Amino acid sequence: MKRIFLNKLFLVSSVVLLSVSGIIYACADGDWDYFGAYNSNFTPETFADKSYSPLFLSGGIFYGIGFDTQHNSRFNENIKSDWSTYLKGKVDTTTVNYFLIGKESTRYYSDDKDVIRNKEEIADLHVYYKTKKNNASSLKWGKKINLKEEKVKSFIEFLYLAQKIETVSINKDYWSYEPVVAKTFNDPKMIQSIENVYNMTSDSFLKNRYWFLTMKARFYSNNKQKAIEFFNKTESSVPKNVLYYRALAYVAGINYQQKKYATSNYLYAKVFDKCPELRVVTAYSFKPKNETDWNKALTMAKDNKEKAALWAIHGYYKDEKQAIEKIYELDPKSEHLNYLATRLVNGLEQSLNNSFQQDGGEDQPRKKLTVVESKAENQIKVDKKALDLIAKISAAGNTDRPYLWDLSLGYLQTLKEDYASADKNFDKAVKTLPKTDLAGMQLRLLRFVNNLSKIDKLTDKNEKTILADLNWLYYELPKNYKGEEFRYQNASSWSRSYLSTLYREKGNAVMAEIFGESRYSYWNDGNSFYDDEKNLSGIKTFLSKQDKSEIEKIGAGIYSLKLKDINNFQAVQATFKNKIPEAIVFMQQTDSVQYSKFLGNPFNGNIKDCHDCDHAAYQKKKYTQLDFLNTIKAMQDKLAQKEDVYTNSLLLGNAFYNITHFGNGRTFYEISIIGYGSSPYSFRDSMKKMITNCDLPKMYYQKAFEAASTKEQKAKCIYLISKCERNEYYNNKYNNVKNWWTAEDDKINFIAWNGFKILKKEYADTKYYQDVIAECGYFNTYINR
Repeated sequence: MKRIFLNKLFLVSSVVLLSVSGIIYACADGDWDYFGAYNSNFTPETFADKSYSPLFLSGGIFYGIGFDTQHNSRFNENIKSDWSTYLKGKVDTTTVNYFLIGKESTRYYSDDKDVIRNKEEIADLHVYYKTKKNNASSLKWGKKINLKEEKVKSFIEFLYLAQKIETVSINKDYWSYEPVVAKTFNDPKMIQSIENVYNMTSDSFLKNRYWFLTMKARFYSNNKQKAIEFFNKTESSVPKNVLYYRALAYVAGINYQQKKYATSNYLYAKVFDKCPELRVVTAYSFKPKNETDWNKALTMAKDNKEKAALWAIHGYYKDEKQAIEKIYELDPKSEHLNYLATRLVNGLEQSLNNSFQQDGGEDQPRKKLTVVESKAENQIKVDKKALDLIAKISAAGNTDRPYLWDLSLGYLQTLKEDYASADKNFDKAVKTLPKTDLAGMQLRLLRFVNNLSKIDKLTDKNEKTILADLNWLYYELPKNYKGEEFRYQNASSWSRSYLSTLYREKGNAVMAEIFGESRYSYWNDGNSFYDDEKNLSGIKTFLSKQDKSEIEKIGAGIYSLKLKDINNFQAVQATFKNKIPEAIVFMQQTDSVQYSKFLGNPFNGNIKDCHDCDHAAYQKKKYTQLDFLNTIKAMQDKLAQKEDVYTNSLLLGNAFYNITHFGNGRTFYEISIIGYGSSPYSFRDSMKKMITNCDLPKMYYQKAFEAASTKEQKAKCIYLISKCERNEYYNNKYNNVKNWWTAEDDKINFIAWNGFKILKKEYADTKYYQDVIAECGYFNTYINR
């Protein structure tokens, strides 16, 4: 993946003078990353130290975390650990943590009973030490710790000075979308007093911390050059620990502000190399303005390790392959190679097409590829120079983690269809592979990908080579793996598509569907495979089969649809075809589905189509799906006997109307095979036609009209027929429209359907006519034109 140096959003940490984590905190989303589990087989966590994790290939700013929001808390654990060790035997850990951090979680709401007052109490204890007079805080804490103990006093006095600097170093603007102006600490006397304590103290622990506090105070002052002068004067006497590199990052930030970009980037690279805690900060802050800056920074490097560190960050922004090549020449054991290698392999993965389909052109269906065609397409996408570089490093075996290069090479050889060589490199990797679950799973996954890729035609023999891994991938991992790092989901979906394609090539439509599972769209989930009766029958036969082979058992287990779902689909289809006895038989084979209840009364017919209103209305009886069909059959039986023709016809019309898209019983047809959606355009054409067709309810309303004995009854039937006419008009108007937003405006704003005309002409004297006027604005508009 090619990058330029300045291609990321503006974000500068406190190291670079502005801490703006709050500006983008509200937008951060680190839970999901496009460059992750669903399009990669190569898990970077297997190969690189955790400190590099945010720098793994990502579709966002940083991998896994979205944005860096730890500016205020990054070193909390280090600080607590250091002071707890220093005060061991003098102050318990809980008390140390209280004074240092208080309550770590952000407080958006306060409760006086739960307010943490550590800062106020530190100030009170400072006053106690200064005046030697007790106050509320000294009396409180004097009962828990020995305030006269020298180390305790030193701890409190240090915190008193440190929290003065925190007034400008801690950022609290978590929800600001505007740039946050950097605060400065403008108290030269206070800064000098901190430096004086540093100069006078003989305790090495305290001296180190006062040294850093002096650096921090000068960094946040309005004369930042003095921070550099102080650092240059004292650095030789300071231990090269985390505090040292935090201070060095301050120096780098000041140089950046002074437009000394080469120096700034050189220093950031040193911190990146030596301080894992600051890797994400220094990598982001590394910003050469041009090639001259970059080359100048390289000349500043005093040894190969420093040069390698510069290339390690350079590779994050630009060319991982070039960076790997340079670092390997400088320092083959450099751990920076590990994260760059994962970025290189993950980057190569992004170009692969695992769909076994190819773009068919504008407005054309996608072209299906054979397994051989798909592998050939992906083979040419593997960067030969990257492959050669990885092969060279793998052969030498002199890196920090040789198994990384062996597995990388084997994986790329799989993609190049060099399966025998891939096997050899996977075997070689075992010799240096760490004994961790993640490493073991990664090796197994890549072996599986290689073994399945060997198969161009399924046979009983080669089928056996993948069965155990298919069970592992489809069943064991989803059930037992509780971590988040391991990337197996891509192999799971790819292998299903691979097997589906193999079965399609054999002409086995059923097994192709079992592993491929046709879907109408990502959101809808409808399945067009079942529109063909032969396909439907084949799947039912397969799922009912008792003596399935091992691979058939695996397929049946992962297939999302079961016999009950297919029977449910057949029941719905039969209902829309008015084959109610047949629908009842199918519905009785749907397990619990037959007992699911309608949200509204499916036999009610109202003036307005408002399913939410119908769902909220009082229902004397709640109908299950089986109740619904049995009731329809009973009414049809009565109708056949000419019994209460008007009422039964009207209720049947309502029943069939309510299970269309326009009624209150959409849940009847909203199932996995048909699909889901609030718009008919969410459904494939065959299902859209079925759920919007009102011919059946219209037929029953016509029967009811013919049997009606009063004008009120006739008026009601005429209006209900007009609703069907309305629906038919819009069905025809938009029949060929794929999406509602593509419909052209025909400038027709009003249509008076035949039912409207009859209702106005012949039934204006009925109460129902007045009810329609009151509830139907469309009809009211018509009569008042």
